[in-house]
Amino acid sequence: MDDPTRRTVLGGAALGIAATAAPALAQGGAPAPAPRPLADPRTKYTSEPFAEQRQPWPGLQSKMTPVPDCGERSYRGSGRLAGRKALVTGGDSGIGRAVAIAFAREGADVAINYYPSEEPDAREVKALIEQAGRRAALLPADIRTLPACEKLVRDAVKGLGGLDLLVNNAAYQQSKADISEITDEQFVRTFETNIFAMYRICKAAIPSMPPGSVILNTGSVNSYDPGEELLDYASTKGAILIFTKGLAKQLAKKGIRVNMVAPGPIWTPLQVAGGQLPGDMGKFGQDTPLKRAGQPAELAALYVMLASDEASYSTGTAVGAHGGKGSP
Repeated sequence: MDDPTRRTVLGGAALGIAATAAPALAQGGAPAPAPRPLADPRTKYTSEPFAEQRQPWPGLQSKMTPVPDCGERSYRGSGRLAGRKALVTGGDSGIGRAVAIAFAREGADVAINYYPSEEPDAREVKALIEQAGRRAALLPADIRTLPACEKLVRDAVKGLGGLDLLVNNAAYQQSKADISEITDEQFVRTFETNIFAMYRICKAAIPSMPPGSVILNTGSVNSYDPGEELLDYASTKGAILIFTKGLAKQLAKKGIRVNMVAPGPIWTPLQVAGGQLPGDMGKFGQDTPLKRAGQPAELAALYVMLASDEASYSTGTAVGAHGGKGSP
């Protein structure tokens, strides 16, 4: 007669062997994803100094050397923004492009605004959004005027059938070594593009945004630690920080969250179209603890996280991505 105790032990051992031989199972019985190798942040992207290069403002990403990585081949979505409807300003290139691609691959329909001369870059983004199976709307406009901002929002709501995500990312940046070199025209243009347009677009969009909607503003490390050659630009980024915090308090009662992402040195067309002083391109990002500039693709997940319902208790805050230098 078999020993029941022995049968139990042997049965348990067999189950253990079977479990070891079978693929690991994730929660719910699905196969667990394969482990991903760790990526050293120092070497994940190039740390080589960038070659000196200039383009007329606003610049085209497709003509930069090297071309910025906006996640075109690397970003993988998981449905975190399924059914959402997003407007992204400055969505043709750089950070805005990375956000548009990520949002689409997470399931959102996306409208992008861009300066009219950036049409070639915008067409690439439209194709990428549609490849993700989402609706894309191209909305070229110079957003420095109130009528342009109001029309942009109307066209986005019409083109997408609604609006529940707004990313204010478009910016104007020109480096000048001394305040005496900043013309009144440049100072006004920087404020009109970076902060006036943000205020106007938010004001126009909020009536169409239901509870659960999210506004994300692109600030900067300059919001906290201004570069001396970016006096006007840094001033607008400081204003964006306070605007974000104040608007978040107002909109909490409407169930709309407002947050800011604060990038450090990120390789975008801003840098080649006047964002760096002549002769300084090779220094860009080299003074960070990671010893390199960031790529737009490295910020996309921050925008997705803040846009998703998983971050439902985060409002009035700022998230930094600056290679270890600056705040927050």
